[in-house]
Amino acid sequence: MTGEIILKSTITCPNCGHKKEEEMPTGACQFFYECENCKKMMKPKQGDCCVYCSYGTIKCPPVQDGSCNC
Repeated sequence: MTGEIILKSTITCPNCGHKKEEEMPTGACQFFYECENCKKMMKPKQGDCCVYCSYGTIKCPPVQDGSCNC
């Protein structure tokens, strides 16, 4: 690990563009996320381990620290 793990990421809904800052889980990747605005259920894009890696401003903690098994 080269630096401090960032736990907050702003996730943007690909359906309606709604943005919300969320605290990411530290022990696992988050596969599903429901937009609070349009209620669309998001899941990661192909090749990404979680919704934060696909739609967030910061990659998830397991990717940041190199412990992701994806």
